[in-house]
Amino acid sequence: MKTLTGSRWIAIGTCFLLMLGCAAGGNVREPIPKAFFAAPQAGKRVVVVLPGRGDDLASLERKGIAAIIQTGWPDADVILTGLTMPFYREGRAAKRLHDEVIATAQDNGDREIWLLGISLGGMGTLLYEHDYPGQIAGMLLLSPYLGEKPLLDEIRDAGGLRAWNPGPSQPLGPDTFQRELWHTIKNVSQDSARTHAFWLAYGADEPFREAIELMSPMLPAQNVAMLPGRHNWSLWTNAAKTLLERATSSRPHE
Repeated sequence: MKTLTGSRWIAIGTCFLLMLGCAAGGNVREPIPKAFFAAPQAGKRVVVVLPGRGDDLASLERKGIAAIIQTGWPDADVILTGLTMPFYREGRAAKRLHDEVIATAQDNGDREIWLLGISLGGMGTLLYEHDYPGQIAGMLLLSPYLGEKPLLDEIRDAGGLRAWNPGPSQPLGPDTFQRELWHTIKNVSQDSARTHAFWLAYGADEPFREAIELMSPMLPAQNVAMLPGRHNWSLWTNAAKTLLERATSSRPHE
């Protein structure tokens, strides 16, 4: 798939920064930063974590998200990443995530691979599904960023996601990425088996609630959790624990 590079992707950074303030930096000339945490038990799966706009690899480590995941899933290796805003602005975030992180994990055995995306990372998780559909066993979305008001109003005015017509798929770019994000969500919504692989949690008092609630009806009810809280780590810590517990209880062999 054709990708766009450099300044042409700055529109992503601009709209997101205007809404939510400063974003973590990163050097796109270097590999995506990452840290590996081996499973306390025999590893059956790998969870790759994509940070929100204000976090980087170091802050993910400080927040202890790897320990939270492994408390819920002690059979999970965890890979924290520093896939920050500059990688999205570069226009190759999904491809670089695949080439530098996911492909290596796939080469290391038959274990399931999951993505856990927080806010901006939730968008990144869905953009990965756009470019590599069905390659990830499951996705844990914590307060995902899902785009701006004009497109959200278009979906709402059409009668919701099921009735909305996204038009033909287009290459990702600064003018198309939001529509393609929702095109991906609609495609998933039409595959009942695939919807069970998506788990979604968000806060009752956060700015993304209305957008997220355009997506949430497509998922099985047990895959969605609205929790008390705002768009911050107090919410995301509880959200991660909740989704890990629910995903575990849904698996008949666990």
